[in-house]
Amino acid sequence: MVEVGQFGAAGRVWEVGALCHAIADALEARFNPVTVRGEISGFSRASSGHCYFSLKDASGQLRCAMFRRAAGLLDFSPRDGELVELRGRLGVYEQRGDLQLVVESMSRAGQGAWYEQFLKLRTKLEAEGLFDSGRKRPLPLMPRGIGVVTSLGAAALHDVISALQRRVPHIPVVVAPASVQGASAPAEMIAALTSLYRLTEAGRGLGLVLQGKVEVRPTPVVDVILLVRGGGSVEDLWAFNDEQLARTLISSPVPVVSGVGHETDFSIADFVADLRAPTPTAAAELVAQPREVWQSALAVLERQLQTVAFRRLDVQAQRLDLTAGRLGRPSARVASQRLRLAAAGQRLQVFSMHFLGQKQQALEALQARLPEVTRRRFGRQHEQLDRAALRMGLLDPSLVLRRGYAWLTDTQGRTVTSVRQVTLGQAVRATLADGEVDLNVSNLP
Repeated sequence: MVEVGQFGAAGRVWEVGALCHAIADALEARFNPVTVRGEISGFSRASSGHCYFSLKDASGQLRCAMFRRAAGLLDFSPRDGELVELRGRLGVYEQRGDLQLVVESMSRAGQGAWYEQFLKLRTKLEAEGLFDSGRKRPLPLMPRGIGVVTSLGAAALHDVISALQRRVPHIPVVVAPASVQGASAPAEMIAALTSLYRLTEAGRGLGLVLQGKVEVRPTPVVDVILLVRGGGSVEDLWAFNDEQLARTLISSPVPVVSGVGHETDFSIADFVADLRAPTPTAAAELVAQPREVWQSALAVLERQLQTVAFRRLDVQAQRLDLTAGRLGRPSARVASQRLRLAAAGQRLQVFSMHFLGQKQQALEALQARLPEVTRRRFGRQHEQLDRAALRMGLLDPSLVLRRGYAWLTDTQGRTVTSVRQVTLGQAVRATLADGEVDLNVSNLP
């Protein structure tokens, strides 16, 4: 059995875990229970029901954990930027050595500075009519070009390009790079949007076009713009609550789709855009009808064209019969009209076959690219699966036991994590890497 000496022994060399435990005991004796006020940041709820977030103000921040039992007692849904009062117990999360507040109760203390700024700007712009549904424009059914404003290093760009490649590989994509986080982000996004606005009337000059790879070609006409960014805290997404950015979006000559953050995230940009998408990938899918839809539409048009052509021929044949009846039997004129009718029918048939042949070639070219795109997609999925398997292996608790650690439980099978949970002479069980050992407590600090 490993014995732990008294705290504060002169010249003692501490083990890391023992020092963390001693600090936790000192915090427990000095502060707990404690009540603290601040703004929520980075709030998330795990599938287990536990909640994790930071509490911050202008001079500091504190990591917080609220376990499922306490979270189930909440009478409101916490969100980033909200000012709250927390009651709980300070401690040290020994696996990381982090100071942590385990929250036992939470109550609102106001809306918070971030949220108040957001509400103030939203109220102002709404009063000016910038959010009115009447000014929202429908998205183009088949855009000639798609503009994207985001960071070149963002995962959102990869998601958008992948979705567009999969659904509309024939439509060019123009990327106007800009920072999407930080103090300079609003100005950079405004400049990027302005550069795309110049491409909405005609494709002039050369530009950077991303469609699978970077290449230089004549810049296409942009008919719709995507403003996208992945998820983050309220501070990370704050650049999208800029008033000048909102007014720049309103002045767009083409529809703008906002795909910022996750489905639960809202920003001023979402309200002024012509359409809000819950994620960047969803934004790309909204402006990209799958080619299967167009193939079905082409088949319908083919049937309609055949129907119209046959109907036209029937009408002309009836007119010819009526004219022939009125003229008696002028064989030469009838023969001439029949030749003209046959020639018109042949020209119509040739034209129809030529038109359908061109469309079929275009479809075959698109289908030829599909296997390669699919192979790349599956390759990326396999790589992600391999990485996930590696991470799962590293989290195997048996690896920790093999390094000399042990898991202590009492006779009821409850985990022992503190010396306050045991008494002298109490029986405990230690689980090691290769089996279990029954022990008795012979010494306590």
